[in-house]
Amino acid sequence: MNANMAARTKSAHWSVVQIVLGYLVVAAVFIGLIFAVLSYGEQLTTMSSAAEATTKVAAAHKLSPLYHVLLALVSILLLGRWMGKLFVYVGQPRVIGEMVAGIMLGPSLLGQILPAAQQFVLPNDVAPYLGIIAQIGVILYMFLVGLELNAGLIKSKAHSTVAISHTSILVPFLLGTILALWIYPHYAPANTRFMSFALFMGIAMSITAFPVLARILTDRKIEHTALGVIAISCAAIDDVTAWCLLAFVVGVAQSQMGGAVQTVLYALGYIAIMLFVVRPFAVRFLGHASDTPQQRMAVWVLVGLLFSAMTAEWIGIHAIFGAFLLGAIIPHDSEVAVDFRHKLEDIVQILLLPAFFAYTGMRTEIGLVSGVQAWAFTAIIILVATLGKFGGTFAAAKVTGQSWRMSSALGVLMNTRGLMELIVLNIGLEMGVISPTLFAMMVLMALVTTMATTPILHWLTTPEILAT
Repeated sequence: MNANMAARTKSAHWSVVQIVLGYLVVAAVFIGLIFAVLSYGEQLTTMSSAAEATTKVAAAHKLSPLYHVLLALVSILLLGRWMGKLFVYVGQPRVIGEMVAGIMLGPSLLGQILPAAQQFVLPNDVAPYLGIIAQIGVILYMFLVGLELNAGLIKSKAHSTVAISHTSILVPFLLGTILALWIYPHYAPANTRFMSFALFMGIAMSITAFPVLARILTDRKIEHTALGVIAISCAAIDDVTAWCLLAFVVGVAQSQMGGAVQTVLYALGYIAIMLFVVRPFAVRFLGHASDTPQQRMAVWVLVGLLFSAMTAEWIGIHAIFGAFLLGAIIPHDSEVAVDFRHKLEDIVQILLLPAFFAYTGMRTEIGLVSGVQAWAFTAIIILVATLGKFGGTFAAAKVTGQSWRMSSALGVLMNTRGLMELIVLNIGLEMGVISPTLFAMMVLMALVTTMATTPILHWLTTPEILAT
């Protein structure tokens, strides 16, 4: 009996070793290929500076900037609500309608039809003010996304979902860097290093919009099915991994290599402090019912949120990562987390995020994507983004024993990008890593891939894959 038990234990240990070795080999292969692409691409140079959007100087306004900011908020709130209802009516997530509303108010539509009206609603001189409001909205939104993460669910499903999630990042990341070899000479801004450009293209291809995915599952009432649980777990792991990668990419893009190494070391130290020092305190003081007044707790959590965002911004990995990380270490089912979601969700989603959509709309000029070549590049970006995300997820799901229909449904869901992609693209544009033309192309990619999710998912879902 003891011999049999020892044999089974030895066999189990060997199986674990095989899995770990296999995972390390696959990861090493992908990382090696990515670095090979980066090394080759460093030899490329841009043919010319990408065409920049020409901006017209608005006439002097008698009305104050505050008036125009308020007018912009009113306009995006009303148009976003109407477009959101329209998109919900045709079976799309509301957030897609709000994203489209922001683009409609910018130079892509209103600026083409009624330039004077567009300059009155969203004049160029209010962009800095609207941008600050948008940044605050995104910081609070990423904090709420972190609060939504269920660490227990990730741990319980990690053995079956980590391979799917990481493959769904590695494959599109590799394809994004390969695509950068072709796009870089045509659409990279002048004096942009290929490494920064290629890494950013890789991360932009790898993003999954966890909140939009969760909303699609909730709207279809399948969040507790087998498909829903696996998809949410994969998206949560994907989010954590992708935002860590984004922090690294931002560090590389904002510094020379020596400075980038320093930024990465600072970031790793910051993450370690948050996970191993701050998190135990958060679990101890926020993870159970407390006699401390909620208002006092809210003040300290907000101070922690701002300090974490400031620290991340000082390190050079962007404030949104600090907000997301603090939200992720707070127990998602604690009274504080529930209270913050209840108090902040409506303000952020109804008022502040529309400001971000309007700000994004001001910077998106679909007219820059003109000519056969530009639209061909756009179509290829959409194709590569879809094949990378869908293909990586599908292949990993099949290898882990999922049916072809379940694997396909997971691939479609993980191809959802939405708002998270816009956040990443705005960071790239602000840093000068991507040009306004490429920004418009990538915005179109985010819209197309997200809009394709719901109708394809409806066709793929059957009682068998929805079985609990």
